[in-house]
Order: sequence, then structure tokens, then C-alpha cells
Amino acid sequence: MSTDVLDEELRDCFQELSNVAVGRAADLLARLLNNFVIMPIPVVNLLERAELSMALSAIADASSVSAVCQGFTGSKIAGEALLIFNDASFQDMAELTQFKGEITEQIELELLMDIANILIGACLKGLAEQIDVSFSQGQPYLLGQHINIEELLNRNGSTWQRLLTIELPYKLEGREVNCDLLLLFTEDSLAILRNKMSYLLE
Repeated sequence: MSTDVLDEELRDCFQELSNVAVGRAADLLARLLNNFVIMPIPVVNLLERAELSMALSAIADASSVSAVCQGFTGSKIAGEALLIFNDASFQDMAELTQFKGEITEQIELELLMDIANILIGACLKGLAEQIDVSFSQGQPYLLGQHINIEELLNRNGSTWQRLLTIELPYKLEGREVNCDLLLLFTEDSLAILRNKMSYLLE
């Protein structure tokens, strides 16, 4: 079976694994913020880089976003986690974390990094446990604050031409907090992921 094609069976399998991982991350976030987290079903695709630009534009309809990126690798699987945060979310985030005072860019950055650590860490751990790998995570870094999607993509220096993307949207009930977590796997990782999930495909 060709490794550069994401057939329906494999897509469903990724979706099932992602659903479990995203549920764990949402549970952690809900406990931390004492607020119900709404989670749509993860969206799994195999995208060319140009298509990723269009996909990001579609999911981040806000004119201004902030984003954090974190690389990960393990068992010859490599990728990046990209957390895109709607800038309208910061006031509500500050309230939910009991922050009092002026919300400066530094405070926004701390909030963004806190959420990124929770969501990215929990999602990767949830996926890794299900396919029996251990991911080593790089240092998270800021791609930008208060920028548009086009700028965001230009700042992400990845040279990958085709990516397996898992889009995990999060929204807090009754709040203006919404963000998108994208797990981006290199094309070379697809064959290994397929092999790791073979027990689910039988």
C-alpha cells in the first residue's frame, strides 16, 4: 500500500487515536480553568504546504492571532505542534486564571505558553501511549503575537512539502476563548505511523 496516500481506513484510525488524545488534553484544561471545553472531532488530512496555508486561513478566521510552535521526535517519527490562539481570547484567559492587573504582551505570552504546554504535552503523550512510542519535545518558541496567518506561515521555517495534519480545535463554553492545535507530521513519518497502528487496522 502506498505510503503517500491517506486512505479512509488510516484516516479513521488517526481520527480515533486523536480523539482519545484530545479528550485527555481537554480534561486537563477544563480542570485547570474550571470551565467546560468544547471539542469538535479532529480533522485529519495529508496536505501539500500550499494547502496547509489555505487550511490555516480557514480555521483561524480572526484577523489577529498569536502562535507557539514546538518540535517533537521519537521512533523515527518527526513533526511539529502548532498552537494558534485567537487574540480575542486573552481577556477571558486572564479572568479564568485569576490574573489581576494590566494584560501586557508579556502576560499574554505567559498565558499562551501555559496553554501550549498543557495542550501540546497532553496530546502528544496521549498519542504516544496509544502507538507505543516516546516523543522527545523541543523547546516551545513563539512564532508571533498579534499577527495574521500569512505572517505566521512565513515565520515558520519548516521546509516540508507535504504533511500529515491533525487539527484539534478547542473552545471554552461561554467564553471567547478558542484556539487550534495542529499536529504536523513529516511525510517520512507516515509509513512508520501506519506500521505502529497496524494492530488497529487489522
